Amino acid sequence: MKIINELQLAKELIRFPTVTPIDAGIMKFLEKKLKKLGFKTKILEFKEKGNAPVKNLYARLGNKSPNFCYAGHLDVVPAGNLRDWTVNPFKPSIKNGHLIGRGANDMKSSIAAFVSAISVFIEKNKGFNGSISLLITGDEEGVAINGTKKVVDYLKKKREKIDFCLVGEPTNPNKLGEMIKIGRRGSMNGRLTITGVQGHVAYPHRANNPSTALVRILKELKDLRFDKGTKDFQPTNLEITKININNTADNVIPGLAYASFNIRFNNMHTSNSIKKKINKILKKVCNKTKSKYKIDYSVSGEAFLTKPNSTTFMIQNIIKKVTKIKPRLSTTGGTSDARFIRKIAPCLEFGLVGKTMHKVDEAVSLTDLKKLSLIYSKVLKNYFK
Repeated sequence: MKIINELQLAKELIRFPTVTPIDAGIMKFLEKKLKKLGFKTKILEFKEKGNAPVKNLYARLGNKSPNFCYAGHLDVVPAGNLRDWTVNPFKPSIKNGHLIGRGANDMKSSIAAFVSAISVFIEKNKGFNGSISLLITGDEEGVAINGTKKVVDYLKKKREKIDFCLVGEPTNPNKLGEMIKIGRRGSMNGRLTITGVQGHVAYPHRANNPSTALVRILKELKDLRFDKGTKDFQPTNLEITKININNTADNVIPGLAYASFNIRFNNMHTSNSIKKKINKILKKVCNKTKSKYKIDYSVSGEAFLTKPNSTTFMIQNIIKKVTKIKPRLSTTGGTSDARFIRKIAPCLEFGLVGKTMHKVDEAVSLTDLKKLSLIYSKVLKNYFK
């Protein structure tokens, strides 16, 4: 069996213009590679009204326990203005010891590193006691409706057991080895509409300005102190993201006012407990100002924490040996598909340095790519000891 080179595979994956949720043939391409390694594969396409269909891939090598799963995504964000790039974002180039292309960092190179690591591991450990699986989506950078969330539901129905999952998101702020993610904060958006009574500015007694209630509500929301944080999580935080009154005249009191906010919350709360707190404020202020409110919430994910266990510490030690840095166990940053996978398996995240993700000339250091593949290979070796 031929060992798969991580750099070569990363280049091949970057050539597919998989701007979310476009597949561009990449799942079939990866499926072929995995079949050659002996994997049993299934491309799972999910559809939902109002959203584009998405192709995902679940592949498994072996049928024994334990099942070590690697998860990631092959969709990428748009390249933006192509003139700003020094290379064609979908024609990977090497410059100054870095591979440049859209997805080089987030996260096609990480997937390439893991596939390469598997090829190295099974060459030396043909009869290993367990299974290796991959859960790959094409819907992480988008709405995440027809991606990992639905694959997890499918695996639940099939009673497919995953014993541990490593998500290959770029977790390191500046140097490879700095950070492992062992959890994530929850994320929830609120879209608020306040209804008043439209009228002439010279006759305020005949109107009811919705901005009065809106300003008071937003002040109270910003003054909320949800908690002081925990040993594992930073404090819960609310940020107002939009304030809008569609009023084209200066002598008209508007009838409607809008605002949006996002809350990143730790595991001292659930989305429901936060909704109750916010709804209390809305009700109180709108009663006082004789206004009406409507609030629409959307929850991207609940807060979660994978309590460090022997596998966590084993991975931490391997990273330290390879990079000479002891990675910090962290819950910082945005959301990832780990929020879905953690429902069926303990998981952590470790991948490349995230400095250039989503940027023009997105790049990965060739040295880091080689080291990441080595880390992933050693993780498999130690996990199946």
